Amino acid sequence: MTSASRKAMLSAPLIVLLALAVSSEIAAGQTCQASGELDDATRTAIANAGQRYFGMAARGDAASLRQNAIPSLASDFSAIETTIKDHQQGLAGSQATVKSSFLLDASGVAPNPHAEFYCGVFGKNGQTANSAAFYLDNLPPGKYAIVLLDATSAKGRIMFSEVLQQVGTDWKLGGLYIRAAQIGGHDSDWFLARAREYKVKGQLHDAWFYFLEARSLISPLPFMSTLATDQLYDQAQSAQPPDMPAGGKTADLVTSGATYKLTAVFPELVGNDLDLIVKYQSANVNNTTVAYQDNVNVMKALVAKYPELRDAFAAVVARAVDTSGRDYGTLLAMKDIK
Repeated sequence: MTSASRKAMLSAPLIVLLALAVSSEIAAGQTCQASGELDDATRTAIANAGQRYFGMAARGDAASLRQNAIPSLASDFSAIETTIKDHQQGLAGSQATVKSSFLLDASGVAPNPHAEFYCGVFGKNGQTANSAAFYLDNLPPGKYAIVLLDATSAKGRIMFSEVLQQVGTDWKLGGLYIRAAQIGGHDSDWFLARAREYKVKGQLHDAWFYFLEARSLISPLPFMSTLATDQLYDQAQSAQPPDMPAGGKTADLVTSGATYKLTAVFPELVGNDLDLIVKYQSANVNNTTVAYQDNVNVMKALVAKYPELRDAFAAVVARAVDTSGRDYGTLLAMKDIK
């Protein structure tokens, strides 16, 4: 497990190329075509490149992937290598199919600070079943392709997504994202059903976290939205408890000896389990003895305050984070938090 979670499996070097953005206007010079709108040659070239890079990842051939990456990614490929290694068991022997692809054309002479691409047909209320939107920050001019693949193996279904950039006549790897589509054999629909059950029972924190996980399991990319992800986002927002950190605001967790400033609390897949991650501000990261005890105190206080969490998660991971972003983490199984 890494300290920068995503909610997912975002490869750190790709932040230079891609990041989530929010903007209200469509900038000029940005067009998007879905696979059905592309000519046969372009669609085939993108799909073939996507399948080729998937094959390299499935074989654990990070060296070949690096050779086929754009320079900014190839210069720091460690996160991609780690991502592939972490998912090797699920990828080995798997078969992938291209679920969808998109061609993003970003014209201009300088990076676009807030690029937005709207693909497919949108209705009066926004997204439709066949639409998608991509939000990218500081995107250099060029042509990009998004390739979404579904991979299936004995370990379950995996969302394998690539960002490609056209260099000459080739499509080079510009980003790689791997996310589980199931946890313990359970998919988004299962988590959505449990979220609604928790909400009916008044376990609002469990409900909110499960709404978030239901959305994560159908979200192949952190900078992409669809009708389904938008609907789940709305449901999660409506269920969000006011005492949880969100939108840059911290939340106080009071113990008998200290008050901890929580900065983030979210579900995350760790191994084969769904665990709860809690991050908080700390000045003790360099002193691991103190940081460990703080972590234990935070986990105990959190579960004592919200005992419903025992029903929803296998473990809790507390991460003390200092002002520079360095952190120190501790995991405790739920049965060991007393």
